[in-house]
Amino acid sequence: MNMRVGVLTGGGDCPGLNAVIRAVTKSLIHHGHCEVLGIADGFEGLMGQTPRTLPLAWTQVSGILHMGGTILGTSNSANPLKDEATLAQVGRNVRALGLDVVVAIGGDGTMSLAHGLRQVGLACVGVPKTIDNDIALCERSFGFDTAVATATEALHRVESTANSHHRVMIVETMGRHAGWLALEAGIAGAADIILLPEIDYDLQAIVQRCREREQRQRYTIICIGEGAKPRGGALTVREHVAGSPDPVRLGGVGHVLRQQLQPHLKSEVRATVLGYVQRGGDPTPFDRVLATRFGHHAAQLVIDGQLGRMVTLQNGGIGSVEIAQVANTQRTVPPGHELITVARDIGVCFGDWGQAVRPARQHGRA
Repeated sequence: MNMRVGVLTGGGDCPGLNAVIRAVTKSLIHHGHCEVLGIADGFEGLMGQTPRTLPLAWTQVSGILHMGGTILGTSNSANPLKDEATLAQVGRNVRALGLDVVVAIGGDGTMSLAHGLRQVGLACVGVPKTIDNDIALCERSFGFDTAVATATEALHRVESTANSHHRVMIVETMGRHAGWLALEAGIAGAADIILLPEIDYDLQAIVQRCREREQRQRYTIICIGEGAKPRGGALTVREHVAGSPDPVRLGGVGHVLRQQLQPHLKSEVRATVLGYVQRGGDPTPFDRVLATRFGHHAAQLVIDGQLGRMVTLQNGGIGSVEIAQVANTQRTVPPGHELITVARDIGVCFGDWGQAVRPARQHGRA
């Protein structure tokens, strides 16, 4: 008896999505007795009067391993749970398509929607996707390595102009309420100050570090996650998207910090928001391999009938957890995380008074 398996990509795009689609499809076809159907534009493809799908065969997914984006399209605003009428339409489409299971590739929002669609009898297998690396019970998601590489290169490029003009340069990364991207890119890009959502910053601590560097290196690099905020302050919200499962869109805190800093410093302060460049481009080799491993394991879960589970990476090994365990939750950076300790010990400031300001070297970076 043939099994009919749907595959969709939900939420924001991310390097490595096509690698997962390729691995899921080829693994299921190799197993035999499986028909694979791509669902267009995430859950949106199941919400209309007529479902939007395309067959996925071996040839359709060949040659896409290295490609950024997703051949299926995606949506970060589609919400199949928004009302009873929409939910009922999704149920009718699932039955009309004869889907036995859907492999949902996405972040915490997609996993929450997949969990909720049990109401219409839709069984799902989840594959974690996010450049933010904030999915619970998964130590590293594909797309994150590529985003870190992109942000690190930006920090490196900004350093030369900061040095030339003796400026304070602020680089804002994505990450939402988790600081993983800013933390790893900040360390890899030799940032002097790293500001995370998990550690509210004290403006005076940042001013003090910048003034120290004004006397020596004469420039400062700050890497700030979009979810960072001052102590006692509020998040910087770029927009609200009505009807979206994740309506609050952060962004612009780098410019807010520039305005806060400039009156206190002799140096010019400039801010750069990296934005969507962090989502685009081809995945790194690491992400291609990780995405392939995730896709293969998702296919194995389907074949073995282990539905309602999400593929995960824990302690370096591929496994799975119940989707219910990761729905409506996020993985953030613990204040005592090893990388924070390492960064503090090499002189990085986190915008707090958690360390004494150490004298910088007379030559080179601090």
